[in-house]
Amino acid sequence: MVEDIPVSRIVVESGSMGRVAYARMAPNEDLVQGVEKLCLAEGFKNAFVRGALGSLVDACLGTLDGQCQHVVGPAVEIVSLAGEVRSNDDGSLCASLSGVVADTQGNVYGGPFVAGSNPICMTFEVTLEEWLPGQTAN
Repeated sequence: MVEDIPVSRIVVESGSMGRVAYARMAPNEDLVQGVEKLCLAEGFKNAFVRGALGSLVDACLGTLDGQCQHVVGPAVEIVSLAGEVRSNDDGSLCASLSGVVADTQGNVYGGPFVAGSNPICMTFEVTLEEWLPGQTAN
């Protein structure tokens, strides 16, 4: 059964793309928090993930029932990564990242990455593109 999305939850936003940042994140840094730190360092208030390459020590992916699916490494490979970073009203940033990972036996898992639970294995490269929302009419 497909649930109808209430009109009040639909948001359409116009804007433009800004700068691009390509960075390498260090071992044992958390994937989600590292992307947030990268945006802070570059002055991005909002951004989209445009590409990524690397592996995690272990992975923790959120499930529909609010639990965490733990994928044991070492070297859980990230097959794909997508997501965005948005600024909160207080100026803090929140990354919402989802992806597909493969364990050492080749089994694949997908879902949202849980912040604080996805340490980078050796290195991790990520490309972010700044999003500049347009002015809203009052």
